[in-house]
Amino acid sequence: MSSTETVQQAIPAELSAMVRSVKFADGVATIIADAGGLGRSAAAQLQKELEEAVGAVEGVHEVRVALMADKVKRRIIVVGSGKGGVGKSTLTANLAVALARQGKKVGVVDADIYGPSQVMLLDPDRGKPRAEGNTLIPVESEYGVKLLSMAQLVEGGKAIAWRGPMVGQALTQMMEAEWDDAELLLVDLPPGTGDVQLTMMQKFKPDGAVVVTTPQDLALIDATRAIDLFRQAEIPIVGVVENMAGYVCPHCGELSDPFGAGGAEVAATSMGHPFLGRVPLHMAIRVASDTGTPPAANDGEQGEAFLAIAARLGEWLDASRS
Repeated sequence: MSSTETVQQAIPAELSAMVRSVKFADGVATIIADAGGLGRSAAAQLQKELEEAVGAVEGVHEVRVALMADKVKRRIIVVGSGKGGVGKSTLTANLAVALARQGKKVGVVDADIYGPSQVMLLDPDRGKPRAEGNTLIPVESEYGVKLLSMAQLVEGGKAIAWRGPMVGQALTQMMEAEWDDAELLLVDLPPGTGDVQLTMMQKFKPDGAVVVTTPQDLALIDATRAIDLFRQAEIPIVGVVENMAGYVCPHCGELSDPFGAGGAEVAATSMGHPFLGRVPLHMAIRVASDTGTPPAANDGEQGEAFLAIAARLGEWLDASRS
């Protein structure tokens, strides 16, 4: 005849450490297990194995498994500029890949609803996210980064013409997706300081912001506006990145500065914000981005700048946690 002791003995040794309590009465085995630190799929597997092991015990007609888990403390870093065409998306994708290489569990939200581009950068095969009820399940790229983008949800090349409330709903659905064990979300913001930025700051309260600009004065003016918006919302500025900083001619090797030089560092210093580094204007970065192979995924020369900036972001995350 089955008893609580019999049920306990049926639980595999490798799972017993996770089991917090076992009860058996009237043919029903009730098990409470600790799934803390497990992702969604691992927790589901734990439940399945417990149900199968205990369900095989003679006299057990039903197995009820309750999983306890602490909510993942997920941090949010937004990447913005206030201006389009300065390389936010490329920087976001490469930071995500670099941080994943450092061992962090990273997700990317492509919040540029009207002009999503993260799919080309991280998932050129255009994997489709699944849905469980109203909850989206992000696609995991080959670089170990989870991704959600409107480009995964609409037909390629189709324009998205939505008013503000619909954009806010789309952003919310992506932010509240099943990110599983992701500890960090990098959010690729659209240009400007509009509906998406306001929804993000008011509803999700990012932990920090990385601001991207080119060295030229026009871009710096808009980057300054973005910084001011984050300041008003009391979102810490992680630092400023200068993109398209210096161009090396592939023919003669001469270095030139078509967008100027050093403007972002000067602006960051004058506003009292850290300068995170420079990313050069280089053909190889453009080609790699267009083919879905982020330079940060390897140890080549073009990935060095992204890896260095990611390391500084990682240091900031560690320091701000303590």
